[in-house]
Amino acid sequence: MSKFTFISRMTVKEGREAEYVALCRKLEAHVHENEPDTLWYAFFKLREPRRYAVVESFVDEAAEHRHMSSKWLAEIGPALVDCLDGTWQREYLDPLPGDPLPGDPLPDAK
Repeated sequence: MSKFTFISRMTVKEGREAEYVALCRKLEAHVHENEPDTLWYAFFKLREPRRYAVVESFVDEAAEHRHMSSKWLAEIGPALVDCLDGTWQREYLDPLPGDPLPGDPLPDAK
């Protein structure tokens, strides 16, 4: 099993931030309650005006594909995308060499 993690950054249209944040909260809650193969899923407000990010981490790439093809995301996704000014940029994050994989025991602290 290999962890699949990324951060996506986006800009929200002027005047749509409250709507966007409300949708993000709904999506976060749904993912936390219904997607057990999701290790981390959280939206953040960046310090630049109207800039946001989401950090997503899954047990593997297949879990991310299940998330992206879920009925719930298909329902809420268009409203989220409509709030964006342009598209998002995704950056993949790889574990450092030697980091434990999900389910592995943590290394002993030295």
